[in-house]
Amino acid sequence: MEKEQKLIPDLPSGFEDRWNKKLAVKKKLINSIEANFSKYGFAPLETPSFEKSINIGSFLADDEANPMSDVFSFKNDNEQITLRYDLSSPLSRFVAQNYRDLAFPFKRYAIGNVWRNEKSGNARYREFTQADVDIIGNTNKAQSDAEICNVIISTLLNCGLKKDQFNVSISNRKIVQGLIKELKITDQNQELKVIRAIDKLERVGIKGVEDLLKKERVDISGAVTKGANLSNDQASEILNFIKIKNIQELKKVLKNPISLEGIKETEELLEIASLGNCSNQINTNFTIVRGLAYYDGFCVETKLNFKVKNPKGKEIDIGSIASGGRYDKLISRFKGADFPGTGMSIGVDRLLFAINQINEVKYKSNEPILICILEEKLMQNYYSILNLLRDNGINSELYLDSSKNLKKQLTYADKRGCPIAIIMGENEIKENKIILKKLTSSKENDQIIVSKENLINEIKKLI
Repeated sequence: MEKEQKLIPDLPSGFEDRWNKKLAVKKKLINSIEANFSKYGFAPLETPSFEKSINIGSFLADDEANPMSDVFSFKNDNEQITLRYDLSSPLSRFVAQNYRDLAFPFKRYAIGNVWRNEKSGNARYREFTQADVDIIGNTNKAQSDAEICNVIISTLLNCGLKKDQFNVSISNRKIVQGLIKELKITDQNQELKVIRAIDKLERVGIKGVEDLLKKERVDISGAVTKGANLSNDQASEILNFIKIKNIQELKKVLKNPISLEGIKETEELLEIASLGNCSNQINTNFTIVRGLAYYDGFCVETKLNFKVKNPKGKEIDIGSIASGGRYDKLISRFKGADFPGTGMSIGVDRLLFAINQINEVKYKSNEPILICILEEKLMQNYYSILNLLRDNGINSELYLDSSKNLKKQLTYADKRGCPIAIIMGENEIKENKIILKKLTSSKENDQIIVSKENLINEIKKLI
C-alpha cells in the first residue's frame, strides 16, 4: 500500500498570515485611516476584487511583450478577468459607469486588498491592503493635489507616527517628460522605461539607473531587466537631471514648455499647501515620477525616517508607505467619460511592518476572560456568570474541556493572552464569592475575591 504523502503547511512566497497582535494593530490602523479619510470629506466606495482585464488595463509590467505579467489573470467563460492590482483602475471604471449619478468633484476612499504577481521581500507582498483617497473631476489642480498631500500627512500622524519619522516628497512627471522630448525620445515604450528607471533610483542607485537607461541591468540574483537603449549622451543628460535638487536650478537647466508647465504646477501646489498646517512636511524630489504608467502630472511619495529591519535583523529599505499622483487621462479610456483625477494610496501592510518595530500604536487586547471549570456539576453556575459577562459587553468564554485540571486551563489562558481567569468552586458559590486571577500581572499571587454583585464593576476596573 502506497504511503500517504503528507502536505507541507506553508504559504506561497509573497503571502502572509496575520494574527494576534499584528492583526489587532492592523485593524486599529485601518480604523484610524478610515476616520481621517472621513474627516477630510471622502465617502466610502467598495468595488469587486476582480475586474475585466481589458478595463483594468496594463500599467504595471516592465515587459512590453507580456503586459499582464505582473498581475493575476484568469479565463472566465468567454472573458478574461484580473485581480485588481490597485484601487485606482477600478475607480476609473466605476466613475465611467456611474458618472451621471455622482456629484463632482467626486471624493471617495476605498480600503481593500490588491494583488501583484511580482518579486516579494523587504515588506513587499503579492497580496496586501491599500487605503486610497481620490478626487475626480475638474477642480483647481493645485488645490486638489495639495489636499492629497495634506491627507497623507494627517493620516500618518493619526496612525501614531511623529512628524520627524516621515516626510512627503512631491514632483511632477511633466518635468521629466519635457526633458525626454528634448532628447528626441519619441517611442512610448522607451519613454516609459526611462521614467521607470528614474523611479527606481533609491532602490538601485545611480549605476543601476544608468544600466536601465542603456542596454540592461543585471541584479545581484542574475535577473536581467531590459533597458531603454538610450545613447550615452541621452543617458548622461538624464543622469545630470536626477542630481538637481531645487526648483530654481531646474528653471536654469530646463527651458522646454512641458517641463516649465510641470515646474509651475509644483510651485502652485506648494503655495496652496503653505496655507495649511502640513507644509513643513512637504519637500521636492524631482526623481519621483511613479512607476505606474497612467500618472501624467503631480507625483507624491512618502518615506520613513527611521530604520526598518527584516525578520533576520538586517536593515532594509521598504520603499514608500504612501504614494500617488495625478492621472488626467485614466478615465477618458472609457466611452462617454473624461474626468481628470488625483489621489494617493497608503500601503497598510507595509506601514504595519514598519510601525510594529517602533511600537507606536497602542491597542487594547480583545482577548476574553476565561471562566475555569473546577467541577462539572457546577456548570449551571458557570454559564450564569458567562451570560452575565457577555450581557455586559465583556469578552468571555468558558473553558471547553471539563476533564482538564486547573493548571492546564490556566496555561491555556496564559498562552491565549486572557487578562483574567475566573475561579469558582463549590465553597465560593456557597459564600457568593468569585476569585479573579489577574493573568497579565507580574505578581505571582495577584488575585482578588469579589462578590457576584460587584463582579462587573471589578472586572471593568481591571481590564
